[in-house]
Amino acid sequence: THGTERLGGAHQMDLSTLVIILMAVPLCACLLMALIPSRAVPRSVFETVHILSIASVCALAVYLVVEVMSSGNSINALGLWFHMDALGSVFVALIGVIGCLTGFYSLAYVRHDADCGNMNSSQIKQYYSFFSLFIFTMLLVALSNNIIMMWAAIEATTLSTAFLVGTYNSKLSLEATWKYVIVCTAGVAFGLYGTVLVYANAADIMPDPTLAAFWTELLPYASQFDGFLIEIAFVFAVIGFGTKAGLFPMHTWLPDAHSEAPSPVSALLSGVLLKCAMLVIIRFYILTIQVDGSFFPQTLMLIVGALSIVVAAFAVYSQDDLKRKLAYSSCENIGVVALCLGFGGPLGVAAALLHCVMHGFTKALMFCISGNILMKYGTRDLKKIKGVLRVAPVTGVLMAIGFIALAGFPPFAMFLSETLTFIAGIVDGYLWLVIIIGLALTVVIAAFVHVITSAVMGDAPKQIKKGDVGPLALVPEIAMVCVILWFGVAIPQPVLNGIESATAIVLQEDTDVLHNAPLFKDLFAATEQAGNQSNADHASTSLEQ
Repeated sequence: THGTERLGGAHQMDLSTLVIILMAVPLCACLLMALIPSRAVPRSVFETVHILSIASVCALAVYLVVEVMSSGNSINALGLWFHMDALGSVFVALIGVIGCLTGFYSLAYVRHDADCGNMNSSQIKQYYSFFSLFIFTMLLVALSNNIIMMWAAIEATTLSTAFLVGTYNSKLSLEATWKYVIVCTAGVAFGLYGTVLVYANAADIMPDPTLAAFWTELLPYASQFDGFLIEIAFVFAVIGFGTKAGLFPMHTWLPDAHSEAPSPVSALLSGVLLKCAMLVIIRFYILTIQVDGSFFPQTLMLIVGALSIVVAAFAVYSQDDLKRKLAYSSCENIGVVALCLGFGGPLGVAAALLHCVMHGFTKALMFCISGNILMKYGTRDLKKIKGVLRVAPVTGVLMAIGFIALAGFPPFAMFLSETLTFIAGIVDGYLWLVIIIGLALTVVIAAFVHVITSAVMGDAPKQIKKGDVGPLALVPEIAMVCVILWFGVAIPQPVLNGIESATAIVLQEDTDVLHNAPLFKDLFAATEQAGNQSNADHASTSLEQ
């Protein structure tokens, strides 16, 4: 028994070390590229460091996520400073996998920009170094156990991405950068107010005030918190971190930043960063429910989510700029996540987490495809983009698939998460709201169908040279299509296990209790069997050791 305990402790220590290495790899890559003189070395040096960084992060992230999901245990690193549980693992997986795919797509995109004269050697260095820094800051958000560090990490994502948004140094990109920095910095300041309120309340009631900033230490004392104070803190958190997530009405920075940034950066911003901001809101959502019950936080999320969906839906329809259309679509989909949290309960929370995953891959795919369009047509104006299927057949097929998937049609991933959203709303007694949201999403569907019929199909402009972009750009996109098709047809059991465990953390319930909720057990029917088999395998392994 003592030997098994020592083995388990050593394994836990190894995992803790890997968590630190996971964060250190992109940070070290950034620092290394910052020290390399851009004019003295060829572009391939930066590309090599970049590839090693994103591939290592992806491999480590997937390994750690599998360990957490399969064992059911969380990982602490550097004492209490970093914590990786099932909830954080969902977002670490998104960072690792989407970061890797968009990172590989960056190679083709940056080479094209360099060949066209849109990027010089110093801009290439800036792009790759800040890309790695961006990955690091998002990992810091997902893994921070200290609520003040969590806020600082969200602020750090603004600083790291500001240089990526302004990569081209054009008038519009610099304007978008300044708008992004000012709006997000001002907005996230409200998040700091909420964080300080939670910390101050925790320091008053906890036996050891020095632990009041650590999430895992303050949560057990939730029943002793001041309900009114935590409600105010939650409002500040939704305003502050909701600004970063792109929730209405704090979303004004998002269309400009997403449209002016290089397409791989837009993919990472929309596919991952917005979800990381929602993770922080979810952490405050957990605390507020434990302190004050579910009515207040769910009502607030319902209002914000519904408004975000309805307003963004009409903005999506009215846009002629491809990337701005996709950016407003991100506002709408983050609204869906907030709406699911507003519905609450096991179904609502599971739908929110599933939508974070499904939309993350789908939107990353679409922004990468927008990069293909820019490489071929040299414009984002949908009035000038015609006959993509004739000009670049593979890109045209991928673009049509992407818009169909983004519209929520089967057999793609977002069909499942949006269907689960509607079911959660109906079960929770919000049929009237589900009907309104359904009508708003119909407007979005109409907008995307119009893009397919007008831009993907039709006659190609005569001045555009026919021929697709290179395989280096297409392979990551095909990989993302495979993921959203796979997740739409049959979600892998490990993903379901992870979503179920993360849902249990949000609701602070055992997974067995979740199965008593209406329809939840039907969705996760095989999860319990898989979990029992996993536990049996672990027990057998321990006995053998």
